[in-house]
Amino acid sequence: MPKANKKAASARGNKKETVKIGIIGGSGLYHMDGLTDTREVRVKTPFGDPSDAIVIGTLEGQRVAFLARHGRGHLYSPTDINYRANICAMKMLGVERILSVSAVGSLRDDLPPMDFLIADQFFDRTRLRVSSFFVGEKGIVAHVGFDKPTCTHLSAHIADACDQAGVKAHRGGTYVCMEGPQFSTVAESNTYRQLRFDVIGMTNLTEAKLAREAELCYATISMITDYDCWHPQHDSVTVTEIIENLSRNAANVQRVLHGVVRALPAERSCKCGAALAHAILTDRKLIPAAAKKRLAPIIGKYIS
Repeated sequence: MPKANKKAASARGNKKETVKIGIIGGSGLYHMDGLTDTREVRVKTPFGDPSDAIVIGTLEGQRVAFLARHGRGHLYSPTDINYRANICAMKMLGVERILSVSAVGSLRDDLPPMDFLIADQFFDRTRLRVSSFFVGEKGIVAHVGFDKPTCTHLSAHIADACDQAGVKAHRGGTYVCMEGPQFSTVAESNTYRQLRFDVIGMTNLTEAKLAREAELCYATISMITDYDCWHPQHDSVTVTEIIENLSRNAANVQRVLHGVVRALPAERSCKCGAALAHAILTDRKLIPAAAKKRLAPIIGKYIS
């Protein structure tokens, strides 16, 4: 990827440009190959700073915003990531769709390392996360629908891009999101298998919840790197194994991302962009000014 401007600009005060596609890269994906005409933007959000500067560039003729989930150099553990700032920053840049990439462990024999899975369900095993823009915000209550936690339209584009890139991808499956940063115990891993979950990771559910509240399409590419710790014929997962398999699969995920961006239509036809339309329960006249200001990037069109 060509080097971005070394001096990162603030998102405020810069010339407005259309950036409708966001990519969040997980472990092993700290930059996006093929981005041209790049610049770095440090977005100041009401929820603090994102994990890193966001790199905006052109990919397959589209302006794209790329963010390293853990920060370049892998600085933040899953618990310590400022998920609200990451998603809010994307929203403030005008992003409508988020493509997420992450490493996961397999909970099934027929989901081997190096395959991809496009999750369409999540199960929450986190306990230390703030996974809503409305939690801790006195004076406003909202409940979004989350029965289908990923965008089916965006997920279908990912699956099609995998097929075209010759990457083996499994359409649909349940991603159990654990707190971390430790990996699973054998008892935990076997319990998840008994519950018929498919893969295990530490980040995507929190992002998906916030993306829904922000009315962003969200879909994830789960790159299978290991068998967690349940498989009798395989050693327990290690960081070394994860990084080795991520490196081996790096070219595949880059090709898939290029394919998705190339094929995406200009406008959305899903319902993700109206997730908050009937979600805010609080009488608009009673929402405190401070809450309105802080949540303006998320709920602005409903309170103006």
